[in-house]
Amino acid sequence: MLLARFPALADPAATPLAERFAAGEVVDARGRAWAADDAVGAGDELWFHRELRPEEVPAEPLPILFRDEHLLVIDKPHDVATMPRGAHVLASALVRLRRDTGIEQLVPLHRLDRRTAGVLAFGVRPEERSAYQQLFARREVDKRYAALVLPGPGCTLPRTVGERAELADRMEKRRGELTARIVPGAPNAHTELEVLAAGDSKGEGPAESRALLLGLRPRTGRTHQLRLQLSSRGAPIAGEDLYPEPCPEPAGPLQLLALSLAFTDPVTGQAREFRSGRVLGGLARGEAPGI
Repeated sequence: MLLARFPALADPAATPLAERFAAGEVVDARGRAWAADDAVGAGDELWFHRELRPEEVPAEPLPILFRDEHLLVIDKPHDVATMPRGAHVLASALVRLRRDTGIEQLVPLHRLDRRTAGVLAFGVRPEERSAYQQLFARREVDKRYAALVLPGPGCTLPRTVGERAELADRMEKRRGELTARIVPGAPNAHTELEVLAAGDSKGEGPAESRALLLGLRPRTGRTHQLRLQLSSRGAPIAGEDLYPEPCPEPAGPLQLLALSLAFTDPVTGQAREFRSGRVLGGLARGEAPGI
């Protein structure tokens, strides 16, 4: 019955189910072990933990930009998941920070894609969590990003340093699908863009020489918003593996950086601003986009 309901239990890499019963790893709602041949009646509950696949967890701690009794802010590296998910559990930022700081109540106040690096804020006190999360929900946090993009022949973005543009699209992401899409309709995804640095303005030579360094200011927070908006305009972010077509092997780290967060602290009333110290595509350390 369990194998029929949960096929993952029959994975060759998983511990055989009979061994898990024998070890007392399958229990009832009160924590009492079930035997493999025990009868199961209507309404009975069987509990067991999902086995974790082997993970490589970096030994060095995550870089902390700020910490007090209310907030903990890190400068997240590329390819670190914010929350435990799928194959990324022990190596996720949340699990590592709880282990390293001993703060078991720590929660992320917003999320960054696993492949995006930069400023990521966590709440320390459960009773304050909602106040901080509502800042993001009400769009009262000024978020700045930098991206290194590789324009193709059909790129519609500006190419001259200092030029600006407004990106507005109707985005849709269906439950269970990995990627989002742009569809007809009133825009629900808005981003301000500025060209910070440009390669070959004639669009000649290898892709790397034509790269644009962009400053981005998302006004909304749709899943994969920056990645999809840029790719749909013929300028995918360097290292992109999802847009326009999924690729099995990403070509290096995604060159997208959450450069800064700024807001008025709803608990203390202080003006907060946190900046990444990471470098992206020649961007000077700590420099923020001008938009």
